[in-house]
Amino acid sequence: MTPKIYNTLTGRKEEFQPLSPPRVKMYVCGITPYDETHLGHARAYLTFDIIRRYLEYKGYEVFYVQNITDIDDKIIQKSQSLNSKSETNARPEIQDPKQKCQAVADKYTASYFEVMDKLNVKRANIYPKATEHILDMVEWIKVLIDKGYAYVVDGDVYFEVEKFPDYGKLSKRKKKDMLAGLPRVEADPRKRSPLDFALWKKAKEGEPFWETPWGKGRPGWHIECSVMSTKYLGEQFDLHGGGMDLEFPHHENEIAQSEAFTGKVPWVKYWVHNGFVTVNKQKMSKSLGNFFTLKEIYEKFDPMVVRLFLLSTHYRSPINYSDQELMVAKEAYLRIVKFVQEVDFLLGKSAEHAPAIEREDLEEEIMEFKKKFEAAMDDDFNSAAALAVIFELIRYYYKKLEEGEVEKECLEEMKDSVLELCGVLGLEVKPLGKAKEHSEEIENLIREREEARKKKDFKRADEIRNQLKEMGIELEDTPYGTRWKYRT
Repeated sequence: MTPKIYNTLTGRKEEFQPLSPPRVKMYVCGITPYDETHLGHARAYLTFDIIRRYLEYKGYEVFYVQNITDIDDKIIQKSQSLNSKSETNARPEIQDPKQKCQAVADKYTASYFEVMDKLNVKRANIYPKATEHILDMVEWIKVLIDKGYAYVVDGDVYFEVEKFPDYGKLSKRKKKDMLAGLPRVEADPRKRSPLDFALWKKAKEGEPFWETPWGKGRPGWHIECSVMSTKYLGEQFDLHGGGMDLEFPHHENEIAQSEAFTGKVPWVKYWVHNGFVTVNKQKMSKSLGNFFTLKEIYEKFDPMVVRLFLLSTHYRSPINYSDQELMVAKEAYLRIVKFVQEVDFLLGKSAEHAPAIEREDLEEEIMEFKKKFEAAMDDDFNSAAALAVIFELIRYYYKKLEEGEVEKECLEEMKDSVLELCGVLGLEVKPLGKAKEHSEEIENLIREREEARKKKDFKRADEIRNQLKEMGIELEDTPYGTRWKYRT
């Protein structure tokens, strides 16, 4: 079945038909590294990680580009306001504005990769940086000026929105409504229209700059994405993604300047936007004081629990953050871990205890679950529905185990099918907490306890049980031996 994807540009679900199958060219707006990576970033980049993983699972060859905006007003402000070595990772003697900005960007870019790797977000094929493509941007702006789409005012260069008739086609906004919604304080009398946006900004005193035909300055925010995406993906490509907050004006401006430059329409075939993270139904933001970094969240919850939490809501819907919601996700994740541990336990038993009754038509049953999983993901990458299929599959397996012993090959099939579907969603199935850190020690203590029980040394057996309990491990004695699980 061909996946269907919701295209913001057309406002409907469409069959996914890349321009040059099986190759898929995908661009996602990346971070502006001026602070720690937060849960909103995780929502966005996990969304496109899932889309990429599933397309690869379906046999597509995805080439994924994600930019890094390493020059920006916020980075400049951070570099000017912070002087300590701990904040910038810079030597105190660094005075050059470019180097100071780069020190800030390098620190938070490294932090971004650290927390995303823990979340099991696959790295893009390339992460182009804005500062490494300044000359490309300057050449683009020259062409836009020559074509009559842009104009220079005292060292600044603006794109003239009125020259692009399709402006607003992504966000479905009319120009008159956009004008009515602009705050008066934002009006710049030098611009031909308040809607015109900056392609190049004249440098202020103490700011980093590059020399151009229009004087010293730096790029505007929007131009970098157009320049870098087309450089690495071509003048037309398949999929462009980002958060819903980027739909207007950022992505609207990208379309205007890109289609004006290339003459290719549509510049991007599918536009995909993920929903917000909310706290008490309000969008998470620093200004509201409801801002949570991934590092802070990881202190309380394993990254795989965070990943399952984000998977449990369709990517276009808002998702509400709370510790209670994360606890629910933790319980759900542990159900998967427990199932895999129990199958491993049965597989690891000696020959006389190994399940050994005739194999039923398990593969046919598993195929039905896989079809259901794929149907969910084919429907606009519905990870929440796909996750529900995994838990349904686990319940089915438990029912089989309750009905009677299952032969070894069936047990392996059960485990592999669950791990395969979890893998499509990027979920690594592993014990949590001390169970993860001390699994070998736990197994050794369980063996020692079993030996003590055989010798009727129940005092030592109880001591080991209590020792494991203090480690957060519960034991269950079964006809096949003792198995353990992590106590929540």
